[in-house]
Amino acid sequence: MSVTPFAASKKSSASGGADWPPSWTTMPHGISVGRYIDPGFARLEDEKLWGRVWQIAARLDEIPEPSDYTTYDIGARSVLIVRVDADTIKAYHNVCPHRGTSLSAGGCGHFKDDKIICPFHGWRWDTSGRNEFVLERQEFRGGKLAASDVALREVKHVVFAGFVFINFAAEPESFDDFIAPIRQLLEDLAIGEMRNYWWKAIPVHSNWKVAQEAFFEGYHVPATHPQLETAAAEVIYNGRSEAEVEFTHKHIATDAFPRGHGRFYGKRSPMKGQVSNSKSAVGDAAIEGMAARLNLLAEGMDAQVLPEDVEVVRSLKGKPIPEDSNLGAEYVKALYARAAAQGRPMPKPTPENLGMWGGELLIFPNFMILPQAGNAMMYRARPDGVDPDRCIFEIYSTKTYPAGVKPPRAIEERVTDLADPKQVLAIPRQDLGNIPRMQKGLHSPGIRQTWLAAEHEKMILNMHQELDRYLQSE
Repeated sequence: MSVTPFAASKKSSASGGADWPPSWTTMPHGISVGRYIDPGFARLEDEKLWGRVWQIAARLDEIPEPSDYTTYDIGARSVLIVRVDADTIKAYHNVCPHRGTSLSAGGCGHFKDDKIICPFHGWRWDTSGRNEFVLERQEFRGGKLAASDVALREVKHVVFAGFVFINFAAEPESFDDFIAPIRQLLEDLAIGEMRNYWWKAIPVHSNWKVAQEAFFEGYHVPATHPQLETAAAEVIYNGRSEAEVEFTHKHIATDAFPRGHGRFYGKRSPMKGQVSNSKSAVGDAAIEGMAARLNLLAEGMDAQVLPEDVEVVRSLKGKPIPEDSNLGAEYVKALYARAAAQGRPMPKPTPENLGMWGGELLIFPNFMILPQAGNAMMYRARPDGVDPDRCIFEIYSTKTYPAGVKPPRAIEERVTDLADPKQVLAIPRQDLGNIPRMQKGLHSPGIRQTWLAAEHEKMILNMHQELDRYLQSE
């Protein structure tokens, strides 16, 4: 497929809103720091962004069975998402219409006997939101309180690609228009077939935008993840000549799409490996080198690349490589052959999809997908209340499962110590370790704006420009 990036000439918000201070402006070359640290800007986002935008509130594997529910909190709002039956999802404001009690205290669960019961006074609804019981009903509204008066209030939602998108607006923009720039990518990458492997939520001392922007480019890899690019890291940390090293990010392309979406991806074929002729077996050294590289990801993230994927590389030992192929291409073929034998869904094996392996797709405003071969790591960054210095950063490890295997229900695990290697593995720990330091630095009087690389960081600028479209609207 072909996706057309957003025009580079999209208008910036250099003048800001009519009453905006200079510290809130988006510029063609950078972002003013007030957008990350000012409580007033966070309140404006809560009202005009989170109250109006289509946003991913849940994954379907959080609510696999009828009467399962999950809770989504964003700013001051809370939503209760319920599976009514195999084909029906409902999203409700998480509030009892009697005295305002939250019907869910948070997280996921199951409503016994298909009943939603307020823990305060015992008012009861079925999972379709219809009120069934009010204690001492005759005391309310002169004895004329109707079930329709106290039905649970629904939040508009759309189910797509395995996600439940919600929108709080009374008249939201068309979901089809919102998702159009990346719809085909999501479908071709089989994102809707991904199921839970694990899910962790991490409280982070930073603005939600700071947290997610750390993942909008591959430019940070040599410094942040030196074990993944050892030669490039020597340029940074040991003074090696830059001319001697081939940086991976130089082979990454970045697209800024309409509606704030974006992606980066490999310009070269993924898993490019040693080319051998058809009479030669794959050398053990080449195979072990590739396996070691992939194992850094398997052990460092437990997502995208999993241990069984590494074993597929090693299964190529002793096998010839056709003259027009290479080790990477043969690895891809082996992965797809294994998936076919297992009845396991996979992305379409097109050059564009293969180029997305190890890349990222941003669903505006705050959801990131890092796809691989039938696996995907997913990130969501959302504000923690309306405090500009706090957010919740979630990591989802997902994969497709063989036919007949029931995936585990997605249950959030709350991380209590970001520095604990048992709770957060090495690669996300390296990334997330930088984020509070960035937030602290943005409060310094020594900085007024960030500086953005024109190519590698253009997803950041595109996201802020779309954010301005919401914040400057009436």
